[in-house]
Amino acid sequence: MALTNNSNKIIKSLELSIQISLSGLSFCILQRDSNTIIKLRSINFEKSLTPFEVLDCLKDLFSNDPDLQNTFQKVSIIHDNDISAQVPKDLFDETYLADYLKFNSKILKSDFITYDAIKANNCINVYVPYININNFVYDKFGTFTFKHVSTVLIEALHKLEKNKKSTKIYINVCRLHFELVVFINGELHLYNSYKYNTSEDFIYYILFVAEQLDLNPQVFDLVFLGEIDKNDDLYQICYKYIRNISFGTALNTYIFMDKPKTEYSDFTLLNSL
Repeated sequence: MALTNNSNKIIKSLELSIQISLSGLSFCILQRDSNTIIKLRSINFEKSLTPFEVLDCLKDLFSNDPDLQNTFQKVSIIHDNDISAQVPKDLFDETYLADYLKFNSKILKSDFITYDAIKANNCINVYVPYININNFVYDKFGTFTFKHVSTVLIEALHKLEKNKKSTKIYINVCRLHFELVVFINGELHLYNSYKYNTSEDFIYYILFVAEQLDLNPQVFDLVFLGEIDKNDDLYQICYKYIRNISFGTALNTYIFMDKPKTEYSDFTLLNSL
């Protein structure tokens, strides 16, 4: 069933963005000519799945959600995994894609490796996308765009930080994992992704990064994005060790028919449009 307005005319200028991870997926639909998010939905899996199981979930979603039966002018996929590495553009050589990843990720000879150019800090983001997801989306829609979640996150945060004279650690919280981005005086100093099962795991990685970069927990600013609030155990344990904690703000000016939980949730999904 196609989305319609009050005049029963089929809504045009629709754009679809889907974020894929092994712990869940989310999507939003933007009506570009009215700058309105008309659908926003997230699905968390009970456990971490395989890429093949995630594809089955995505197929079920397309079969059962009538809003996904529409014709979209643009389709975007965000690949959310920990198989990525940022390489300075001046040092990048496309013939060595596997070498950039093999020291901090487990990759297979059969893995398809690609890259995004991140103009914000003049680097190349090398990563392994979920190629079975890409194939399914191509078969369904034809041409589409895709990026790694870190590309979207770094580009969006750089817009906020490029003229700042401060030290900030951004944490984009997802179920079972989080992305961590460090900006010092407007420049990107670190990006990484970490898996966690407990709040103790969570704070350990944050404090470890702070120690390695010689950052004082009483001085730097910690900014949360994603699925977290003040009642969350993750927030509470960070509050014990880190003095300056806040929540991020949206970078968009969308009108929401389907609102996100908070101003800072679904950050990468909404910034991919």
